[in-house]
Amino acid sequence: MRTKTINFRLAIICLMAASVGLSIAIISIAKLLLLLCAVAALLLRKGLSPDGVPLTKTFTLPAVLAVLLAFVLSLFWTVAPLQEAAGSLAKYGKLLIILAMMALIRDRREATYALAAFAIAQLLVVISSWMLFADMPVAWATSRTTVTHYTVFSGYLDQGIMSAVFAALCWHLRDLMPGRFGPRIAVAVAVLSLANVFFVMVGRSGQLVGVALLSLAIMWQLPKKYRIVIAVLPFLLVAVLFASSPAMRERLTLVKTEVQAYSTQNNESTSSGVRLAFWRRAAQVIIQRPLAGAGVGSWSSEYDRLERQDNPQHKDINRGSNPHQEYLLWGVQLGIPGLLLIAGFMLSVLRDTLKMETPYARAAQSAMLALAVACLFNSTLYDGLIGDFFCVVIGLLLALGLSKPAVPPPPQHAT
Repeated sequence: MRTKTINFRLAIICLMAASVGLSIAIISIAKLLLLLCAVAALLLRKGLSPDGVPLTKTFTLPAVLAVLLAFVLSLFWTVAPLQEAAGSLAKYGKLLIILAMMALIRDRREATYALAAFAIAQLLVVISSWMLFADMPVAWATSRTTVTHYTVFSGYLDQGIMSAVFAALCWHLRDLMPGRFGPRIAVAVAVLSLANVFFVMVGRSGQLVGVALLSLAIMWQLPKKYRIVIAVLPFLLVAVLFASSPAMRERLTLVKTEVQAYSTQNNESTSSGVRLAFWRRAAQVIIQRPLAGAGVGSWSSEYDRLERQDNPQHKDINRGSNPHQEYLLWGVQLGIPGLLLIAGFMLSVLRDTLKMETPYARAAQSAMLALAVACLFNSTLYDGLIGDFFCVVIGLLLALGLSKPAVPPPPQHAT
């Protein structure tokens, strides 16, 4: 007689995968459960599987550990208050999610279950956003910009990026969709998600990520001799979307206006103006402290120091803020070695994707491209929710591509 048991480990993995499409409260609970599960598996030595990811043979493992070690060591020279530095260090601790997902997923079947949980939650967000756009009631929407920007659980910046990545995964992994019409349904969901990014969402970062991922997908569909068009394809897509999408046309025109206002009037009150002002200060810090940076959590302190030199009446910015650019943030905290570390982390993940079968590799590489583009305009890994989203997606896709297919159990004969 067989006994059925609940696989709590897999349930937690699926909860973590689904949570990044939902509210920050659910993400926090799932993240805690996942890390506790990983610690328990490590202590009991029951988490790893011969069919799972050979974690010690990956480039991602040492890259993540090197990054975390660098931030920990910078506590010795940080100019930030200890509490602020510790808070920033904890935010980068979310990189452990990547390793936890890779270690706890035992084979490709489990990775597929987690991917299904992820897809269901993301599809809920996309459909809900379209419902809000159609002025239909969505009782579960909790975002502060639900009415104005058709967001469901997060802000329009995060939701746009996540939906663009979701569209890319639906396209590249469409053959995993079961049923005769499964792949076609996956393609339809990809189109629905990408249309939401370009025609409903107003987040410019999400739109640029969408353009980058769409360009990459088109390039992979072209014969190799025509792939040189990737150099001009993003510009062509932007031109087409500028002409066809009022939301994208409005946001890109606004960027031009804001940049001109900053360059001529030094107007720092706009979204683009704030970014340009922050980036200028961040570059100054890196120039002043190129070898080791100002330490983890130091951005606010360094920004206030530089501002006060020009304006003694300057009021301190919020503690724990960021320059809205991940690369510059690492440069501020760790100097030029920080810039090398974030590049090394991304290249390490890409190196591991080269071992995968084509669909899985392309899905993972698309996620990394999305992260690289998003980090140009936001502190993506540092921020909550969107940072958790990318860590879960990267860990899940690495587990999916590097794990072995599940081995069916041997037949049981009646006695």
